[in-house]
Amino acid sequence: MEYDYVPLPARNPLKFPNGARVALILTFNLETWDLTKDTDKPYYAGGPSILPDTLPGNTPDFPNFTWREYGQRVGIWRLLDLFDAMGAKASCTTNAVTFERRRAMTDAVLERGWELLAHNWEQGELLTSFAQDPEREREVVLRTLDAFEKHVGRKSRGWLSSSLRGTLQTAEILAEYGCSFYCDIMNDDQPFLLRTPHGPIVSVPYSNEINDFTFITRKNYTTDQFAQALIEELDVLYEEGATTGRIMNVGLHPHVSGRAHRIRALREFIAHAQSLPGIWWTTREELADWYLGVHQDHIPGQLG
Repeated sequence: MEYDYVPLPARNPLKFPNGARVALILTFNLETWDLTKDTDKPYYAGGPSILPDTLPGNTPDFPNFTWREYGQRVGIWRLLDLFDAMGAKASCTTNAVTFERRRAMTDAVLERGWELLAHNWEQGELLTSFAQDPEREREVVLRTLDAFEKHVGRKSRGWLSSSLRGTLQTAEILAEYGCSFYCDIMNDDQPFLLRTPHGPIVSVPYSNEINDFTFITRKNYTTDQFAQALIEELDVLYEEGATTGRIMNVGLHPHVSGRAHRIRALREFIAHAQSLPGIWWTTREELADWYLGVHQDHIPGQLG
């Protein structure tokens, strides 16, 4: 995978459909973890821990595991109720094992006709563990894509790695198997092309910065601070988008944003976004397909 350094002033204006200024993507991450791993190394049963004393992988870590499991049992349904009530939609990622172990979540997304894309096999298995073993990484990616197609009835057009831990070959594997976009590269407010030996793939950036986990769990934001940060980010991007379009991705985790005392932050943010006329409530697939048709006008010389 390669991409060029093209600073924002060197690009032509990006004009979204219907004069939109901001392509807004609200992401639910439908993640599932193993309770234990066959290792005596520390394993976060459910991602970065809420308790500081992590246990070996071969020891059940119920506080961390069940803290995250709250999102699967309660939080996701509170989020779905909110989005249904406000007429909003999410672009969702899912681990392949979620289809088997927590299928009610993926069924709820598919019933609503929302976007769903592949997000690794199991959340605790990072592709960077196979950075020196490309064939093992390929096996994980293809097994995940096969499971997605089996359960969804169509191929996943895109990919987000667990904890965004992709490798230099991840985009290449995805392009080879027909994916059109990749979300691990977080260096921009606009889409751009990544080069691979199997042709280009669109970088549709996720964000660890505009993310409930970062704001709330790492920075200890209050509900008011969380809402205000999202609103302020959108307002600045909206102003800048009058000249050249911007993407805003909001990363959401049901066990974090789905808590009762935090749901107001999303209600206020969605209401604010709905009050702005120049918002493109889009999906990653729609954005990637659109960008493939305009990328040479946006950044002359990009290979298509």
